[in-house]
Amino acid sequence: MLPLLIVRPEPGNAASVAAARSLGIAEVLGAPLFAIAPVAWQAPDPADYAAILAGSANLFRHGGQDLAALAPLPVVAVGAETARVARDAGFTVRVSGEGSLQDVATSLPAGRYLRLSGSDPVPLTLPEGLVVDTVMVYAAKALPLSGEAASMLPHPCVVALHSGEAARHFAQECTRLNLPRSTVQLACLAPRIAAMAGRGWQAVEISAMRRDQPLLALAAQMCKNV
Repeated sequence: MLPLLIVRPEPGNAASVAAARSLGIAEVLGAPLFAIAPVAWQAPDPADYAAILAGSANLFRHGGQDLAALAPLPVVAVGAETARVARDAGFTVRVSGEGSLQDVATSLPAGRYLRLSGSDPVPLTLPEGLVVDTVMVYAAKALPLSGEAASMLPHPCVVALHSGEAARHFAQECTRLNLPRSTVQLACLAPRIAAMAGRGWQAVEISAMRRDQPLLALAAQMCKNV
């Protein structure tokens, strides 16, 4: 069985490592490539918006005290994890989508929405009648690939990628450290993530659903296919 490398930020990294081990993957290494931290921001008037667009659970984990002012707004969440963390933070979830934020936004009724995001939000193409104001509430600081992770990559292994930013940074780190791509298989949460990882990998597979559990199930199957 091949080892698995998980590079998503904490606290998701530890949760994914534990879940991967429960699926029977013998060797799992958690090595976050980003550290998430709050940034200073000011909540706008919630009366101006129909709902909050939430593309990541990190905005509820790191949004700080200003989030309380937006509690009257319902949340349109991408994924079950984001919806769960939103509810834990005291918000009401109106919609919990399974696709991308683009997919969710396209299905919304006309109106003005507040998107709370990280420092590098994915661009959205909005249908007519939909207005989205974006406010940054947290930032992701890129981290170097750990020595333990770097030592894994010259040998056959699988890497789970949860975001496009992680895919891009992971590829850049492999180039910086002169690490081979031909020994690495990528398990990606979405097609956009696979595209941002670039070319040259031994194999690239895409999860059937944009959730951690299906992604890890895919990675477990790839680890078994030595």
